[in-house]
Amino acid sequence: MPNRYDVVVAGAGPAGAQCARDLAKRGYKVVVLETEAEAEFPSQSNKSTGGTFASMMTSFGIPNDVVMHATESVVLESPNEHFIQDQPGFVLDFEAFKKFLVEDGRDKGAEYRFDARVHEPIVEDGDVVGVRYNSDQEVYSEIVIDATGPAAPLAKDLKIANLERKNHAIGIEYLFEGVDLTHPDFANLTDAMMLRLDHEYAPGGYSWIFHTGDDTAKVGICYIQNESYREHATHNRTVDGYLEHWLDTDPRFENARRIADNQVRGSAHVQPPGSMSTDSFMAIGDTVPSVDPVWGEGIYKCMKSARAAAMTADRCLTKKIDTSAEEMSVYDDLWNEQVAPRQNRRLMMTRLLYLASNKRYDRLIRDLNKISRDTLSDINEGNKREIAKLLYPSDLSYLWKYWREA
Repeated sequence: MPNRYDVVVAGAGPAGAQCARDLAKRGYKVVVLETEAEAEFPSQSNKSTGGTFASMMTSFGIPNDVVMHATESVVLESPNEHFIQDQPGFVLDFEAFKKFLVEDGRDKGAEYRFDARVHEPIVEDGDVVGVRYNSDQEVYSEIVIDATGPAAPLAKDLKIANLERKNHAIGIEYLFEGVDLTHPDFANLTDAMMLRLDHEYAPGGYSWIFHTGDDTAKVGICYIQNESYREHATHNRTVDGYLEHWLDTDPRFENARRIADNQVRGSAHVQPPGSMSTDSFMAIGDTVPSVDPVWGEGIYKCMKSARAAAMTADRCLTKKIDTSAEEMSVYDDLWNEQVAPRQNRRLMMTRLLYLASNKRYDRLIRDLNKISRDTLSDINEGNKREIAKLLYPSDLSYLWKYWREA
């Protein structure tokens, strides 16, 4: 049948395009449905700072020509302290990165349909058998994958997505030139990705400066729109207002100039994923959601969720086709084991972190400067014993607030 495929993928973001790339490489007939027009892609979906690490680049064969700048360290800032971790990384040209994934997938045999707005799954006898898009267009497949991000039209229709407003994080970012990366009052941000914990600029979240070469940098903020984290918020200040406030008060931006046409707005949900699959269906990327809850790194998680879905599809379509919910749930297992292990612990760390005060942030950064790299790695992985070493009796108030709001 000309309109029948092994797999239909909704969404050509990093997760959807990577999943199609993996499946096409395995020889499957796969089509990707993308809302944007090809001539504009990805002007409306350029929703990432593009910060990632060498492991992602190597694992997925990402070429250097989509890299804006290679970085050498990660800097954590609080209002009065900073911590520097040697950690090679890359700030991607996110538009070029997404285009590469599409073109490489096409080279491997994946088909793309742009101007294709997905709106509902086609369900027959309880099984997902295809997708409807652009009102009356249909495409059929053995497996359907939703990679549309928080919009999640297919996952929501199938009662898979349960993205809650209280866990919704929003962000805004611009590319600037003239940023003072070596200001004497702050850490040197040359060849660095910096994340700042400071309620004055991002209550219930963080702000960032990612060096992109010369005196240019990606500058942005994001925070969770939840009243639990709004204790330190300024009444009626929007996300744009917080970014403007930071730009107006931080001396590193005194001579900074916004580079035109480089605004990025995005959103994600910081919460447990819940169910991720059912008969003939999987949800990947930020549809799940997959973003790292502590520091917001999303690209690597999305790509790994895409690969887990491709592995599951390969398993279900090999020899005897079996796309039952039981077989598709292999994806859920892979997600919890390989994509985001210890996710619940990291979510707890995140929520406790954003409930803390600016004074507590300063103390945390001072403590981080005293511990070893191995200990820091254990903390980042959610090791309870090492995390406990950073807690003080005064933190009981944050723990109480966390349990009360959970």
